[in-house]
Amino acid sequence: MAVNPPRIALLGATGFVGSAVLRELAARPVRVRAVSRRPAPVPPGARADVEVRAADLTEPGEMAAAVDGADVVVLATLYSAATSTWRVEDGDAAAERVNTGLARDLVDALAARTGGPLPKVVFTGAASQAGPTGKDVLDGTEDDRPAGAYDRQKLAAERALLDATARGVLCGTSLRLPTVFGYGPGSTARDRGIVSAMTRRALAGDPITMWHDGSVRRDLLYIDDLARAVVAGIDHAEALAGRHWLLGTGEGRRLGPVFQQVAVLVSHRTGRPPVPVVSVEPPAHAEAGDFASVTIDASAFRAATGWAPATPFPEALRRTVDHLADEAERADRGREEQVAGGVS
Repeated sequence: MAVNPPRIALLGATGFVGSAVLRELAARPVRVRAVSRRPAPVPPGARADVEVRAADLTEPGEMAAAVDGADVVVLATLYSAATSTWRVEDGDAAAERVNTGLARDLVDALAARTGGPLPKVVFTGAASQAGPTGKDVLDGTEDDRPAGAYDRQKLAAERALLDATARGVLCGTSLRLPTVFGYGPGSTARDRGIVSAMTRRALAGDPITMWHDGSVRRDLLYIDDLARAVVAGIDHAEALAGRHWLLGTGEGRRLGPVFQQVAVLVSHRTGRPPVPVVSVEPPAHAEAGDFASVTIDASAFRAATGWAPATPFPEALRRTVDHLADEAERADRGREEQVAGGVS
């Protein structure tokens, strides 16, 4: 390892995105402070010097301690109630405290520094922050008119960091994520997204359900490719500073055929016939964005960093199904052992 390698504070290190970024950073000769509510597992064979710090960043003083001495901060935190997805209800103060408040706390902590180079900050936002645009392809030039509470909170956090960049407090950029999905061999955090949710339904033998006719398109980015993009954001922080950038594959996939592929892959694993893919009435909490097709033009970020998705979609989908099938099989064995133990 180099003398005095950069120290990277990764906030949200056990989350779906944060844990993947930790795996990517762990392969580098850097110092990583992995910060999360519960201790983050250190990836096997890590080249990085990984410091694990368990902390509730919403508590007073914890943010300042978490980023003390950091050259780079990756803000990948996300509020999640125990039974929720990423969706947030209007007026949810706890969600706003995490999704927006932590960004403001980070600005305050970095503003208190004196001397030295500006700390680099990479924020993981969401492409949906733009709100309904009427466009099938987003390229980052859209005016932001977020419709839901989650997107408003993420946009407020992004603006706090970019405003601080304009004031010379930090060197910050926002990477707006599309629909991210997937698991690989080293995955340690739960994917609560639509692809994995429908895979779990198929593994349980339940129909895969859609709130539309299957023609709605999503730009589906594999989690390992997303982690590489975040690290590319660190590497090119100065060039990216002061604005947001969209990430994506450039291909909007119709969800109906995607779910049909999931059903077939699950069938190959289980030996059962593929489960049906059916349309159902949308729930009351469905938003307009759930029915809008989205494709991401990430050519600006690609040109600035050289990053590009590297995992073919069929391979990413297969890895995801295999991981979740293995997980389900382990759970079944555990239940069988419990039953056997009770009988004996």
